[in-house]
Amino acid sequence: MQDAISAPAVGGIVRLTRFILKGTFLVELLGALALLGYNQWDANRADQASQDALGKLEETLTETMEDKTKDEEPVVQPELDPEQEMTVTDIDGWGYIGYLSIPSIGLELPVMSEWSYAGLKVAPGRYSGSTYADNMVVCAHNYAKHFSPIKWLALGSEVYFTDMDGQRWSYEVSNVETIQPTDIDKMITASDEDDWDLTLFTCTTGGRARCAVRCTRTGYPVLETSAAGRITE
Repeated sequence: MQDAISAPAVGGIVRLTRFILKGTFLVELLGALALLGYNQWDANRADQASQDALGKLEETLTETMEDKTKDEEPVVQPELDPEQEMTVTDIDGWGYIGYLSIPSIGLELPVMSEWSYAGLKVAPGRYSGSTYADNMVVCAHNYAKHFSPIKWLALGSEVYFTDMDGQRWSYEVSNVETIQPTDIDKMITASDEDDWDLTLFTCTTGGRARCAVRCTRTGYPVLETSAAGRITE
């Protein structure tokens, strides 16, 4: 029969165990801080990238609007063709279809013509549909200055989308819902009970579900005369 472990040996094992536990905690803490720092850096980078793109997009839109107001009368109630393609403008290698403005949360962001994982690092992207067909779906990461704040939108909040032809589309929030990430059909297809013309969606915290903001168009698009100052209206 083996001799019992001596008291000094037991004490050494206890001290070693405490040392290992403290070391593990320190490594986990440093890892969490590093991840937090990276996420903050990535959010700031995405905000800067989207605002740079927005500035260039607005310059292009201003030229478009000036040309249109010289040659055409503003169309207050245009004929909406659901088959009409949205105009796409290339900026820094990405195609854009316009920009979103949500005054109540101080959000103004360019929207890419097609979403991609790489593109969402820069700006929101069109997931499906179009404004002309009243079924456009736009997705974005839940960065603090991208789509994270949309979950706080109240019913009736105003949402605007200005396309690359200078037409401003007006909407109001009609519903905010949580959808499972596998329920794609529900995200992009309106049922008989649904009443939405525009959907904005992003991941919830942790990425286990999707926050979808449904919006209803409140009127016909109108031709803008300036691309500046939309967020302050």
